[in-house]
Amino acid sequence: MKLKTLFFILGAVIGFFIAYPEQDLIIAAAAGVALGAVTVLISWALEPFIKTYSTKSLLGAAVGMVAASFAFLAVNSILARLTLPSGIVSFASAVILLTLFHIAITVGYKKGKEIEGIQQQSLPSRRPQQQQRAAVEAKILDTSVIIDGRIADVAEAGFITGQMIIPKFIIKELQHIADSSEPIKRVRGRRGLDVLKRMQKDIPNVSIKITNHDFPNIKEADLKLVELAKRLRGIIITNDFNLNKVAGLQNVKVLNLNQLSNALKPVVLPGETMYIHVVKEGKEENQGVGYLEDGTMVVVDDARKRLGDEIAVSVTSVLQTPTGRMIFSRVKDEDGKPMVSDSRG
Repeated sequence: MKLKTLFFILGAVIGFFIAYPEQDLIIAAAAGVALGAVTVLISWALEPFIKTYSTKSLLGAAVGMVAASFAFLAVNSILARLTLPSGIVSFASAVILLTLFHIAITVGYKKGKEIEGIQQQSLPSRRPQQQQRAAVEAKILDTSVIIDGRIADVAEAGFITGQMIIPKFIIKELQHIADSSEPIKRVRGRRGLDVLKRMQKDIPNVSIKITNHDFPNIKEADLKLVELAKRLRGIIITNDFNLNKVAGLQNVKVLNLNQLSNALKPVVLPGETMYIHVVKEGKEENQGVGYLEDGTMVVVDDARKRLGDEIAVSVTSVLQTPTGRMIFSRVKDEDGKPMVSDSRG
């Protein structure tokens, strides 16, 4: 509608200035309004046909018309210098003008279509790359996984690549922890900052991007991360079990490094024998507790009296929890058989 109004005003102004030198003001104004109305009607009539042509083909035709106009001016100036009757010159000028416009518009239109066809042929080769880029989801790191530090080792091994997004509110949280008056918190915060520095400078497989995204109406950092992941359609990488659950409730993808670590631990089956250093007493009577090299807790029945010893145990069961794995076992006797405690007396 705005374009048609512009056409009307343009036609009215042109019509007025054409008529005004020879007519009075009222007739010139009426002529301007009439020409404006005709201009709108012509544009309205041509609009359905113009829509059937592509932008590039119309642009080619327009370029051809401009070229034809310059060519006609050059030819017309030559004809004007010839000593020919005015009728012949006018006729020849009209024929040349129509011929030039026909040739220029036809050639320009075809060239525009050719350019459009070449670009369409090149599109399929670009689409897979665009789809591949779209398929790469943003990886958003939380405070716990940065402080933990294993994310750097996983990235250095090549299991996680690409861009890692860290919001500024996570950086502020790390700085706050690093400036804490409590020594343990301070060490954890500085470790997290060192991990980020290592990932920025020493690991070529990943790039660290610090983003200004923030949500002032949300106070908790975990909820801010979930909201950011929803907005970016990204994945949260964390070690926090509670964040894992909150994100899952809102259909946000999560990669939990603790789950990855548990999945990579060696499989232990009931009946297998292992050697455990009993380091402390268990919660139940006569229980002892030891740990594997990967940190897995091993509860040993009848091992309280063997505190401080390295003993052979037989696995009785394995309990897998979302936060880790626990192994239950019994002490083996000197003959290699599990000792059965006598609870009758």
